[in-house]
Amino acid sequence: MALHCGRACRQYLLHLAHDNVDFRLPEIKALLSLRNRPFDTSETFNEKSPFWQLNGLSEDDIRSVMSRTVCGKSAFELWGHGTTTDELRMSLLEYPAENMAPYLQQNSTYKINVYTFNKTLVFKDSIEKIDALDFLPFKGTVNLKAPEHIFCLLEDYGSDPYEIPEEPFHMYFGRWIADGQRELIRSYSVKKRHFIGNTSMDAGLSFIMANHAKVKADDLVYDPFVGTGSLLVACSRFGAYVCGTDIDYNTIHGVGKASRKNQKWRGPDENIRANLRQYGTESLYVDVMVSDASKTVWRKTAQFDAIVTDLSELIIFSCFISHCSSGESHIPVSMAYHLSDIFADLLNFAAHHLVLGGRLIYWLPIYRPEYCEEMVPLHPCLTLISNCEQTLSSHTSRRLITMEKTKEPEESDGLAHLADPRFTPYHGHNSFREKYFCGLTKKNGKDSKATPGNKD
Repeated sequence: MALHCGRACRQYLLHLAHDNVDFRLPEIKALLSLRNRPFDTSETFNEKSPFWQLNGLSEDDIRSVMSRTVCGKSAFELWGHGTTTDELRMSLLEYPAENMAPYLQQNSTYKINVYTFNKTLVFKDSIEKIDALDFLPFKGTVNLKAPEHIFCLLEDYGSDPYEIPEEPFHMYFGRWIADGQRELIRSYSVKKRHFIGNTSMDAGLSFIMANHAKVKADDLVYDPFVGTGSLLVACSRFGAYVCGTDIDYNTIHGVGKASRKNQKWRGPDENIRANLRQYGTESLYVDVMVSDASKTVWRKTAQFDAIVTDLSELIIFSCFISHCSSGESHIPVSMAYHLSDIFADLLNFAAHHLVLGGRLIYWLPIYRPEYCEEMVPLHPCLTLISNCEQTLSSHTSRRLITMEKTKEPEESDGLAHLADPRFTPYHGHNSFREKYFCGLTKKNGKDSKATPGNKD
């Protein structure tokens, strides 16, 4: 368990939030890849654990990840770890003294925190655990309010709240480096947002999508089903220029009935631009426009660094998508537009309009009893990076699909399904809406215990 290494190969510990568990690994990998750094962890790595050990990184790498992640809570330079107090003590004693020395100086101030996962300690027990670390050569002065250095003892008691062991399964000790961006979930909450709709994307998931897309400063990001622009808000937070389209004229122009309780009509300045203005990123707002996603208005050249979108309202609330008529009027008419066609068009659009290395992020609705990997749409130009499930009810979920453009389109791509059946559209999506509402009907009956899914 000893951590023998110099600064170039120090180990770091990530403490992760225990929500959106499926989304954590793709987010951390994406943020590391922005710095061209690999995800290298221990042989005992457990993706479901709240504690991950990372190798081969610098402190700057860790600070960069923590400046973006909403899945990560805190990061530490790992000084020692073990499954027992004796193993932890031995590991700490074997850690190079020269690595500890800069943070243990006599003229410095410090404090030690104790964090337990899945168990609450009384104050007395926490103090005893801190006192048990008196073998470490701290020479500075304790300062609980504003210390120069913060250290933390972290204990993992497993994830079963009904079977909490007396002693932790694993213990870690290290120097705190940085916290993640969990505060963004509160400060960007849709409850505080100027302009919202019935399905405005949750702030935490919006930032996760932006991170999966590897959105960075000066990127151009596009949402073809922009709605009230929640995803544009998140992407602009990381410095990207944002734009979008939607077929709903009232939403794009911020007119019509309001979605807020006790408010009948939208106000004169309720629009997507006002949302970006609220968060100080209006200068990154390119524009939004009324457009039918099935009839692209864009030139066939690579333009976007990322395409990030959510089709929830389209999928859940309508059997059909409204198509703009071929006449001069902008008034839409209803025409059949099956889900399999929607996803095929979306992937084809991404293949033609993403730059090489650009990413497509979107939600795929799933009827859980019938799910299989063949349901995930594929395209010859796009490589599947991750597929993360968010459970909505006992019978439905949605999966966040991340794809990366790895080659330019060719004429032969149209025949790819003949050579590889994986590229054939999966038509089972077309019955999702009926199965979704059938499940809700059963839920309301006495023969079902399912709970309703939570939309954005």
